[in-house]
Amino acid sequence: MKAVQCTKYGAPEVLKLIEMEIPVPKEDELLVRIHATAVNSGDVRIRKADPWAVRLFFGFKRPKQAVLGGVFSGEVMAVGTSVKNYRVGDCVFGTTGMTFGTYAEYRSVKETAAIALKPESLSHTEAAIIPFGALTALHFIRKAKVGSGQKVLIYGASGAVGSAAVQLVKYYGAEVTAVCSGRNRELMHRIGADQVLNYQSEELALNREKYDVVYETVNKWSYAESLKHVRKGGTLILGAADFSKMILAGVSNLSGKKVLTGVSKESALEMKWMKELIDEGQFTPVLDRVFSLDEIVEAHQYVDAGHKRGNVAVQVIR
Repeated sequence: MKAVQCTKYGAPEVLKLIEMEIPVPKEDELLVRIHATAVNSGDVRIRKADPWAVRLFFGFKRPKQAVLGGVFSGEVMAVGTSVKNYRVGDCVFGTTGMTFGTYAEYRSVKETAAIALKPESLSHTEAAIIPFGALTALHFIRKAKVGSGQKVLIYGASGAVGSAAVQLVKYYGAEVTAVCSGRNRELMHRIGADQVLNYQSEELALNREKYDVVYETVNKWSYAESLKHVRKGGTLILGAADFSKMILAGVSNLSGKKVLTGVSKESALEMKWMKELIDEGQFTPVLDRVFSLDEIVEAHQYVDAGHKRGNVAVQVIR
């Protein structure tokens, strides 16, 4: 099968298309023929070893798991002898989390992994881009206990996590203020934002509103500025915090404002819940561009440029 290997840490050019053996599923696994995957911030951070501490957990000179990619949508081609809930021919979508391996034509996954049947209304490219942003946003939104009557500000609202957060916060009944570039204003209103602030103009700088929850999704807004917009007793979510912000988070928790950070959790239960939300028409994937597996370097270059809207998909099977 074709797969993309990360040969060392660095620029997108370290990604190389190779041939490797198709995996054989264990008794509790499915063999999935991957139709589509995506380029997410997690893939980019591992590829670049940014922050440097990535090397301590994923390999000092190069990633231990050479095939990156953490999300997928595809078709079940074989099942292990103990698999009960899926069968050959099922279309599934989900995430492999930190075990990666979806920049490939096939991937074996455990039946109990964070997977679910693909919504029939979505293509494989649309389904593949959902798990990363949606499960990350859902984890922190639930942890912050977002609910009806609250005011929530989302910084980086046009990204993968941000665009999912806008829709999920609206689902839970809160009022959403989205912060993004001016070109994404219409998109934000279309997916449910009540107000949109352009960070490139003075709109954000002049805003004096205090919010029940501020969700900083991209680690580009200063800690002091983001915390300033949280009301007393409110919550700041640092969804992509670096080590220095994690330290500051511990201090701020003593000041009457709660700060949430860390790694989100993923499970099959959340994936099945997201499928139901999609089937009910309550959640829409935001797809920017689609690249082929052969164009994985170009896909990473595009994400590195920092101007994507929503998600970037990679079509593995044409």
